[in-house]
Amino acid sequence: MSTAADTVCIAGVGYAVPATIRPNSEILKAFPDRTEEEMVRLTGIRERRYAAEDESATRLAEIAVHHALTQAGMTVDQIDGVIMATIIPDQPVPSMASALARELGIPRAMAFDLNAACSGWLYALEVGRCLIRCGTARNVVVVTAELLSRITNPECQDTAFLFGDGAGAAILTGGAGGHRLHQMGLSGDADQFEAIQRPGGGARMPWPDVISGDLESFYLQMDGASVFRHAVIGFAEQIEQTLAREKLKPDDIAWIVPHQANERILKAVSKRVGIPYDKFVVTISKYGNTSAASVSMALGWAAEEGIFSDGDRIIFCSVGAGLTFAGGLLVW
Repeated sequence: MSTAADTVCIAGVGYAVPATIRPNSEILKAFPDRTEEEMVRLTGIRERRYAAEDESATRLAEIAVHHALTQAGMTVDQIDGVIMATIIPDQPVPSMASALARELGIPRAMAFDLNAACSGWLYALEVGRCLIRCGTARNVVVVTAELLSRITNPECQDTAFLFGDGAGAAILTGGAGGHRLHQMGLSGDADQFEAIQRPGGGARMPWPDVISGDLESFYLQMDGASVFRHAVIGFAEQIEQTLAREKLKPDDIAWIVPHQANERILKAVSKRVGIPYDKFVVTISKYGNTSAASVSMALGWAAEEGIFSDGDRIIFCSVGAGLTFAGGLLVW
């Protein structure tokens, strides 16, 4: 069980999305044999946001950070660390965290990127918590931004409807009071490495074959059936392990803020853990799956809507490519 000495304060949260809405009707033009009703039933998604060609992930992240700073009542010069969780930075080198630190006007801040796919923001929260608790940093921006539209195959019906763009951020401090972030549980299952992947774009396959011009390996790929099965189990285990670690019962939990993977997955998780679905914060219908950004965006949206009350126990949980698992408690 986390002690007071283990926790840090989430002083503020914020999120940002592009202005352009991409409804299912637009994507369905490539799949004349599919229907809007079918897509909503399978995924729970009705629309998502797509960044314009001149929009960058760094800029979305910057907007989210400023929203979080405003909520925290802090100024950017108080920040001494930037942790960026993303699977698709604006450029591979230098880190997008460094680009963001420059744009924020804090070029001397510690800054680095982290990739744990859809679990990335929760991994980054735990890294930030540890950096504060060990004295390496005082006030840390934990931010995520994903432009998944750039790596989604518009002709693949397994993925074309799922992904969207967005960003979210939290300000972590070592101060007393505020929303208390407890120790996160982090784990994985690398036996499922190929379940969700983008093989191209790394050292093994840095660019497409010049002869074939095939881009398939540069898009996100997913084994839907395998992901569904492992995600339901993985989400449920993260919730159950958090309850056990914090010595809580399901009735003690006010809200679940999960990675927005798929509505059918989240409903199955709700049944498996015995926590009513109306306690799940779900934004997937309007934002889709935004990978590492989805938990932060859901938290930012819920905070903005004012649905949380002081003292609410909130469980985060995520399953991402790798596979990566993460879960933990926030007391509002």
